[in-house]
Amino acid sequence: MKINEIKQNAFAMPLTSPSALQIDYRFVDREYFIISYETDYDVLQEIVPEPLKVISNIVKFEFMRMPDAHGFGSFTEAGQVIEVEFEGKPGTYSHMMFLDDLAPIAAGREIWGFPKKYASPKLEIDVDTLLGTLRYNSVPVAIGTMGFKYKTLDAEAVQQSLTNTPNYLLKIIPHANGKDMSICQLVRYFLKDVTVKGAWTGPSDLQLFSHALAPVAKLPVRKVISGTHLVADLTLGFGEVVYDYLVD
Repeated sequence: MKINEIKQNAFAMPLTSPSALQIDYRFVDREYFIISYETDYDVLQEIVPEPLKVISNIVKFEFMRMPDAHGFGSFTEAGQVIEVEFEGKPGTYSHMMFLDDLAPIAAGREIWGFPKKYASPKLEIDVDTLLGTLRYNSVPVAIGTMGFKYKTLDAEAVQQSLTNTPNYLLKIIPHANGKDMSICQLVRYFLKDVTVKGAWTGPSDLQLFSHALAPVAKLPVRKVISGTHLVADLTLGFGEVVYDYLVD
């Protein structure tokens, strides 16, 4: 393969069969179970990267089931999201994410910088309970529960929140010398073309368990605030670099 061919065709790895694709990543019937809870403010201050600013002690633990994801197939995901502010505007910062499908792990890390690791999350209905679980290998690290469809929420308000909220990621690509960074950027992205098909709430609870390689319990649950269950179609918008740590 000639140098000019590499320049024209290279997008992601591996070169001839990349895991990350140049397509619109559309999700149909994407299901969320989001538990908002209070944690220790000083711990959030230690882990949220500047120039983002922590604006509350609230963390969202999300269980997500994606049965129809363009380019990715069907997979499930779980992780923690922190409320932040950038240049005076509120948003969210993805702290840790765990999922069970290589393609979205590779694409998420390579394109946007999603902090994804391989694990075994599940989102299911257990009789009268919405149940989210996360195992790292054989060990349970998170269990979330909510009464199934106790109360209907305003779908339009939920849709506006998903569409208008900027989301931030810290994208890091190490240098081949094993010492330096080739890329270290703060990335912002939005969800697009969102249609919320249903949204509900109910009594909720969340348990986090200590694990050396999946340290979700380092943001301990001090008080559960609310639970939200929703189903939506949406497109994951591509990102933009808002801060380059190697330049600024």
